[in-house]
Amino acid sequence: MSYTEADVSAAQAAMDEYRGKLDGEVAAALAVVGLSAERAHKEAELRDDMIRVAHRSGASLRQIAEVSGLGRETVTAVVEAGQS
Repeated sequence: MSYTEADVSAAQAAMDEYRGKLDGEVAAALAVVGLSAERAHKEAELRDDMIRVAHRSGASLRQIAEVSGLGRETVTAVVEAGQS
């Protein structure tokens, strides 16, 4: 895997933001938590987009709930949010 200077600079800026003015183990842990939260948010957006694609393609709410590990109410909310 290779990274551009822009990628490295963006990662450094994000880590600095999450660390604040702290140093050491606490700062490192906060950076990991912050970066993980960003990743989790992006993954949830992707999952929700794919839930809507699956539903439009004919998958039932029950089927989507089973494979996603989400409840049917949550899947319904995701599908309905994409219709607005």
